[in-house]
Amino acid sequence: PVPAVKGKAWCRTPVDQFILARLEAEGIGPNDAADRRKLIRRAYFDLIGLPPEPTEIDAFLADESVDAYEQLIDRLLDSPHYGERWGRHWLDVARFAESHGYEQDDDRPTAYHFRDFVIQALNQDMPFDRFVRWQIAGDEIEPDNNLALMATGFLAAGTHATQITANQVEKERYDELDDMAATIGTSMLGLTIGCARCHDHKFDPIPQADYYRFVSTFTTTVRSEVDLDFHPDRTRQRQDAFRAAHAPLVKALQRFEAEQLPSRFESWLASNVESVDAKWLIVEAETAKSEAGAKLEKQDDASYLASGANADFDTYTFTVRTTRKGITAVRIDALADPSLPKRGPGRAENGNFALSDIQLWAAPDGSNVPGAPVKLVNAKATFAQDKLPVTGAIDDNKKSAWAIEPEVGKNHSAVFEIETPIAGDAPTTLTFVLKFENNKQHNLGRLRLSLSSAAKPVGLEGDQVAQRRVDDVNRALATPAGERDEKARKTLLAWYREHDPQWQKLHAAVEEHRQQEPEPELTKVLISSEGLPPVRLRTQGADFFEETYYLKRGDLQQKIEPAEQSFLQVLMEAPEGAGHWRIEPPEGWRTSYRRRAMADWITDADHGAGHLLARVIVNRLWQHHFGRGIVATPSDFGRSGEPPTHPELLDYLACRLIEGGWRLKPLHKLMMTSAVYTQRAGRDDRRDAVDPENRLLWHRHRSRLEAEVIRDAMLAVSGQLDTQMLGPGTLDPAHRRRSIYFTVKRSQLVADMMLYDAPDSLQGLGRRAATIIAPQALAMLNNEQVIARAGAFATRLLEPDGTIEDAVRRGYLRALGRRPDDDELVQSVEFVNRATESYAKSGNENAAHAAMADFCQVLFSLNEFIYID
Repeated sequence: PVPAVKGKAWCRTPVDQFILARLEAEGIGPNDAADRRKLIRRAYFDLIGLPPEPTEIDAFLADESVDAYEQLIDRLLDSPHYGERWGRHWLDVARFAESHGYEQDDDRPTAYHFRDFVIQALNQDMPFDRFVRWQIAGDEIEPDNNLALMATGFLAAGTHATQITANQVEKERYDELDDMAATIGTSMLGLTIGCARCHDHKFDPIPQADYYRFVSTFTTTVRSEVDLDFHPDRTRQRQDAFRAAHAPLVKALQRFEAEQLPSRFESWLASNVESVDAKWLIVEAETAKSEAGAKLEKQDDASYLASGANADFDTYTFTVRTTRKGITAVRIDALADPSLPKRGPGRAENGNFALSDIQLWAAPDGSNVPGAPVKLVNAKATFAQDKLPVTGAIDDNKKSAWAIEPEVGKNHSAVFEIETPIAGDAPTTLTFVLKFENNKQHNLGRLRLSLSSAAKPVGLEGDQVAQRRVDDVNRALATPAGERDEKARKTLLAWYREHDPQWQKLHAAVEEHRQQEPEPELTKVLISSEGLPPVRLRTQGADFFEETYYLKRGDLQQKIEPAEQSFLQVLMEAPEGAGHWRIEPPEGWRTSYRRRAMADWITDADHGAGHLLARVIVNRLWQHHFGRGIVATPSDFGRSGEPPTHPELLDYLACRLIEGGWRLKPLHKLMMTSAVYTQRAGRDDRRDAVDPENRLLWHRHRSRLEAEVIRDAMLAVSGQLDTQMLGPGTLDPAHRRRSIYFTVKRSQLVADMMLYDAPDSLQGLGRRAATIIAPQALAMLNNEQVIARAGAFATRLLEPDGTIEDAVRRGYLRALGRRPDDDELVQSVEFVNRATESYAKSGNENAAHAAMADFCQVLFSLNEFIYID
């Protein structure tokens, strides 16, 4: 309940009554409200992390409506910059980074999608319970939702050793499980769960058994990369347009087959043709094997489609039984297929392949050995890369190869002549060995084998007969017309159809257009899930183990028994315990649903940890708005943390959050429209003596801006801020996007950010320090990026016919949100004039601009620029 107070006239929201009740108990009162200029600047930096434009300040000052300030808060909460500002707070506690850490610190180029999820989720005002649930188990809750999958990057954000020996792998895996569990504990529950890894928690009611039950949730969870379509509507439109254009071509072919082909076929049969021959004969393999375990499945056109494991390097072996005589050449068709990346024909991410070696062996039929090697010569191909020609497949260099980039997504063929034709007087077994050793995962995705017995070795222009056994056709032709069964007629029709000129023309139009079928624009995203290929670097041994064991004293050498998933007993009020939240996964589903159970428990405010989850997040909001949390240790609500200054207020806010559907934006507004938030920052000795640390909030904390906001503010006032949102980041300190888009590489942290206490991302950080050190001032004086921003700011301030006085006024207004007083104006103009004279004497042709740039750098260096009153 909201407490009663004497000075209710001061209160603007129920929040104020909780604050005022404590102040009245101590015999002191709060400050009155700050002026409007301070309020708009305070609100802008709090909610979007950017300074207000002068026009926005003037409009707010001129707005006399009673709800002008509330409308301002609403506009800022609706700004897309809100997610960029508040997303950084969550990334701190989530230990977000885009590299693995440790000595090698390999990059995670697909990790930025978690940062994008956070920004988008906050901008949408996603209910916080869903925000949490998705980060733990988005792939189990909404597996077809891109944002839900991106959210699981939370679990993947921690450090990960990337050079692990077989002896270390189990220890590193337990460390990884600990990172996931401990980060959930501190960021979401404000509990140091990780302290119970080796013994019962020394301060909080978390026994070691609870720790291992909790950790077992993630037993089979791994980092993985998946391809997501971020523009499904655009893909759908393009595919609809393709289908609309493709349908008439298919219909024309079908009409020909139904109306004209039968009579043309009968005319061909009536011509009494006795036999057919082919320059090329497609062959079916008796066996088709992949050395690395890929599945080679025969298709209707006698091609073989690879699926399953795509090893770094592989060898395909095909055995073919043939009665063909005088074989003079072999042909390999590399065929496009919708199931392959970029339609193939290779299995590499870019659709390419690299055939490094083709070997052919011939042996008498029934032999148990490959037989004699057959020498292949005069290789030719429809297309080959400049530096990877088809001749690379028959030389002695296993790294040379035939490859076809950039002509991916298309059919290609290669012909290899046989130096000494294979006689084939009796049935012969041919063994084809295709090796892919040039580049990782550049294995062929779909291929077909053919033989030729042409007297003159044929080239790529030879006919490719689209049936499997010419012998079957000839047998059917040799059968008297009256004795041919349905199977024989189908065999003959299949052969004739593909030799009919009109059918060939119509079929070619269908196939040519099919090659243009649009594919989704897929983007790789780092997620955490189960049953998917893990991200592997230099790890020996398993990526995870099927059981998580209780470890005595946390020692791997002292395993007790497997741990069964459960949660923290102190936060479970359901009679059936953890079983209250367990759900069986759908039949055949690849994940365990353990993480979904945890997600349901942690957000259950009635029987689970939801009430604590709510307290922790509203405390984080309070901290960022007021400079200090109701609990001053935002990631430790246990006994070793600080007790709350206003426990009833903490509960009130948590209840408001839950009752309001877990939406954060109404909580922001409730806090920011309160009298305690809008009060001024003045202090006095009497009240200082009662509450020197301002725990009771009788005045406004003066707070320094974070590293990112200082940089963003310089970009904004200089007119150089690039407002492009989301997408890959960069390490370039000169980039002009918001600082949240700096790539977070753990071994290469951005120096300008670290100077102002940005996190190192090795573990979650609940509250940043605000140090004051000499290098901060030196950077403002000498940093080339600060100097560049000052130069751009000067260009923005100077006008062709304007005065220095006007430029100075505009500078103060843009940088500090106010106009200079008389003394400041006089001193600033004098400073610019003296600097102009000095630069002119030194021969600087743009002395006025250089002087104004110096003045702008002075503005950047003022405490008033980087501190919010």
